[in-house]
Amino acid sequence: MKIVTLVLVVFVILSTSFPAAIVKAADTGDTGDTGDTGNVGVTCDARQLQPCLAAITGGGQPSGACCAKLTEQQSCLCGFAKNPAFAQYISSPNARKVLVACGVAYPTC
Repeated sequence: MKIVTLVLVVFVILSTSFPAAIVKAADTGDTGDTGDTGNVGVTCDARQLQPCLAAITGGGQPSGACCAKLTEQQSCLCGFAKNPAFAQYISSPNARKVLVACGVAYPTC
């Protein structure tokens, strides 16, 4: 239980350390550094995925709010996976289970 608490604390600290969100460009087709061409106009913000944190770190079932945010942020997952602060969460076995449960494809970056 202590490790889960520690991981949660670290995630919150890291997610608030990167407050600048990435907004995908609408007219140029530029997708920033996410490496994916997803929904135009999506604001890539890892803090939006906080409803998924318990499922990813604890291995439980994702909530409806988690699945909704994953679907919304799907085009941003490659960018999160390339960011050292978030990579361990995106590449974890539990994250894959959460993505499958939510019907979101695992990013191929």
